[in-house]
Amino acid sequence: MRWPGWPPTSRRRWPTRSKGVAETKGQGATAPAPPPEMTALRGAGDGFALRLISPVMRLVEIPMIALQRLLGINRLAWVFLAPNLLLFGLFAFLPVILNVAYATTGGANVMLADRPQIGMGNFERLLDCANHLDPNTCREDKFWRAVWNTLWFVTLQVGIMVGFSLLTAIVLNGKIRARGFFRSVFFFPVLLSPVVVALIWKWMLQRNGVLNAFLDWAGIGGYNWLVDAQWAFAWSVFLSVWAHMGFYTLILLAGLQAIPRDVYEAATMDRASPWRAFRRITLPLLAPTMLVVLVLALIKGVQTFDEVYAFTGGGPGTATTFIIQYIYEEGFAGSPRLFGLSAAASLLVAFVLVVLTLVQLWVNRKSVDG
Repeated sequence: MRWPGWPPTSRRRWPTRSKGVAETKGQGATAPAPPPEMTALRGAGDGFALRLISPVMRLVEIPMIALQRLLGINRLAWVFLAPNLLLFGLFAFLPVILNVAYATTGGANVMLADRPQIGMGNFERLLDCANHLDPNTCREDKFWRAVWNTLWFVTLQVGIMVGFSLLTAIVLNGKIRARGFFRSVFFFPVLLSPVVVALIWKWMLQRNGVLNAFLDWAGIGGYNWLVDAQWAFAWSVFLSVWAHMGFYTLILLAGLQAIPRDVYEAATMDRASPWRAFRRITLPLLAPTMLVVLVLALIKGVQTFDEVYAFTGGGPGTATTFIIQYIYEEGFAGSPRLFGLSAAASLLVAFVLVVLTLVQLWVNRKSVDG
């Protein structure tokens, strides 16, 4: 039996080297072949490295063969995973277990053996309120003030930041001049330390700061921005949005660039308006990326501590005291140090974050399936 076209009527021409030039079939350009001296040196270097590594690999091979015979090929993977699992358990699972243990104990002692067991006493103390909407009626009024401050902060910060991040990503995704420069400018604050960001804005907003100097020069007059409770809270929201917006803009920009251009071209041919294309094409296709941004922004907003603490110290009063600052002060900065109360508050925060994340995932799944 003979295959069609076999044997070939002409001999295939393979790439050849002639006169120091390497010719490749199907390519118009030619590249100079490396000199023989370089090829010899490269071969000698590879041979030396192989001779150097081979004894080490033989030493490693002996115990690995023994382990493979002892455990079997399927269980050998656990030998390579064991170091990572050990570190993950030591620095992730163990702190969670210790946190739960501290949450069920009282007193100011550090060692668990010296702390009395009080069961759910710390949780009852935190949740003991006549009216949860009024922190003054709560046993731990500072905790509930921090909870309500965090709730308002997250609502404003996440909403404003995601909205501006989406708008900025859409603009940067368009055909504008110096697009790479503006992308770098918006992402630059993310690279700064939160404490550095807080100190820069505190220097600008203090009574004799840059902003008040400009207002005095304009004849408007300065203001104690960080002494007024409402202005301090508003500037804290602005500071957080300014510091983190570039990160979420980058994620949304990647999501926008993943949308096929053919879809927009088809919408243009159908004479769809830009708003209709944004509402019918961009938002639905960007929904998975938006979910990631919302979850990350929500978790980051609840965990806000360092930049606001360096910016206002939680003041004036408790106007900018958030839940993480309350946990820090009760467990590490207060006197006495209430480790159990701090651990209980952190577990409540973790529980709320898990619930909110699951709700967001459920809503997204329902919207996709529906």
